[in-house]
Amino acid sequence: MSKVLEIERLSKAYGTVAVLRDVSLALAHGQTLALTGESGSGKSTLMHLAAALDTPDQGSIRLSGQEISGLDDAARAALRRDRIGLVFQQFNLIPSLSVAQNIAFQARLGGHHDPARDAMLARRLGLSEMLGRYPEELSGGQQQRVAIARALAHAPMLILADEPTGNLDEATGDAVLDLMLELVGETGAALMMVTHSTRLAARLDRRLHLSRGQLSAPNAV
Repeated sequence: MSKVLEIERLSKAYGTVAVLRDVSLALAHGQTLALTGESGSGKSTLMHLAAALDTPDQGSIRLSGQEISGLDDAARAALRRDRIGLVFQQFNLIPSLSVAQNIAFQARLGGHHDPARDAMLARRLGLSEMLGRYPEELSGGQQQRVAIARALAHAPMLILADEPTGNLDEATGDAVLDLMLELVGETGAALMMVTHSTRLAARLDRRLHLSRGQLSAPNAV
């Protein structure tokens, strides 16, 4: 099975603080991975590196075989726009755009806008009655669902989700994960999700634990 994401011997430090040390992992098409670990263990740093939002000090990051860590800013931005779906703890919705416009924003930028897909995502995420509203009119949980819809609207090959259910109640969180897993199955995308929930982590194909900047299997922690 071909690899979507390949990370080899990745290291990253901020000043004298080593955040990641010799981290390696791989995700194939259709695979899902839960990344767990205590606060400050490097999970968000690893997600930002995989999303080409930052560059490593050492090591390799490849997306469908393409080395991405050496790309310039414009090329990395195009990569995120076209091939990566990001769900981070900061929703980063555009205040001047409606819910419908926010959902469509990334897909429109990349020329991949599909109104039928937008409608499906809105329906599945309980947003259909809110499409004309603006972010300031939404609760935190509703904004999170809009951010998730936007991240999935352009059918990315890699979904990177940092605590995507953190602002949602358990039932809604389960529904969101159901949707992401179904879309992974339908499109052959890969999903890496940071979560503190062992219950949600158990639903993914694999689980890795990050501690003091290094990865291990959960039975080794």
